[in-house]
Amino acid sequence: MTAGVGTRTVPYARCHIVPEAHEAVARVLASGWLTTGPQTLAFEDEFAGWLGAPEAVAVSSCTAALELALRALRLPPGAPVLTPALTFCGAVHAIIHSGLRPVLLDADEQTLTVDAATVAAVADRVRPAAMVVQHMAGYPVPVPALAGAAGLPAGRVVEDAAHGLGAAAGGRPVGAASTAACFSFYATKNLPIGEGGAITTTDPALAAALRETRQHGMSRDAWRRYGPGAQWRYDVTADGLKANFTDLQAAIGRAQLPHLADWQRRREELAARYDQELAAVPGIIPPPRPSGGRHAWHLYPVRVAAPYPLHRDALAEALRGRGVGTSVHFIPVHHFTYFRTLLGADACGRLPVADKVFPQLLSLPLHPGLTDDDVDYVCDQIASLARTGGDPCP
Repeated sequence: MTAGVGTRTVPYARCHIVPEAHEAVARVLASGWLTTGPQTLAFEDEFAGWLGAPEAVAVSSCTAALELALRALRLPPGAPVLTPALTFCGAVHAIIHSGLRPVLLDADEQTLTVDAATVAAVADRVRPAAMVVQHMAGYPVPVPALAGAAGLPAGRVVEDAAHGLGAAAGGRPVGAASTAACFSFYATKNLPIGEGGAITTTDPALAAALRETRQHGMSRDAWRRYGPGAQWRYDVTADGLKANFTDLQAAIGRAQLPHLADWQRRREELAARYDQELAAVPGIIPPPRPSGGRHAWHLYPVRVAAPYPLHRDALAEALRGRGVGTSVHFIPVHHFTYFRTLLGADACGRLPVADKVFPQLLSLPLHPGLTDDDVDYVCDQIASLARTGGDPCP
């Protein structure tokens, strides 16, 4: 039965912090050591273990992770780096802050990621020095195939896995076999901590370098200078950043991590329920499912197209009036003034698919705290608006 208008509120996102995390934070506060220290080291080991990755380096954000990974490539200033146009602005800022030049790739209309043919065509034109690939919404991209299309070795590909935690490709979790895969622990992410990020890598030397560059390039962090038996003396060995992870964040992450598998299963259930209930609504195109591998279901981005009677913006506004939160992922970066000015009209005019799909994209609520009734309500409202054209009194 269709629920009535305004009978409930379904927020777009909700950050759930388990009781164990509250207790873990209290213990860290009582310890007197709040910044990078033993909790961070333990979280790195446990996060790497969850993924099956050899190494994990915790940092302040996924944006910082991307910049640190790109800096570690030691590319010439201004070297071209391929990156999706349909991505978060911070991912492109990371390229710029690394002293490199972003080259935008158009979206694949089916997957909303990038395809090998597009990568190969752009690579033939610009001869990239590196590439950032993105697991958009949790859809696992074929990294080796894209690296081959770009003519790049695996070590020159940085994975933006902000949406990718829990995804799998080629029989392995995203980040398990990567030279550099960058994750986010922002409040809305699959492993919510509030802020923070991590880089997983198969290269122990890279991990060691990242641990120095995340804290100003210092050879000893605070724990190794002031912890039990430590020495104060240190060297500065690299052009580093202030991008370290704190033990407060690590305490939350360690408490949340044992729940991640259950949260992932719940995300899969919710996505399947959306698929089933929206299948009968003409013009609502569900997000793609990979033919192989496993989707992380960080987002559930539908496309709103004809014959659905409302434009994306009108639907978002109508749902807001009925208590349903939504978002858009993403505004293509070449639509922003800064990037248009930086990249120029020619580069920004080569992205027709991103321009086409952007006005259609709408991310529906998707988080483990959603109930089946919440999903039913969201789908009922979308179906009701399709019948009435948005008119509350048809």
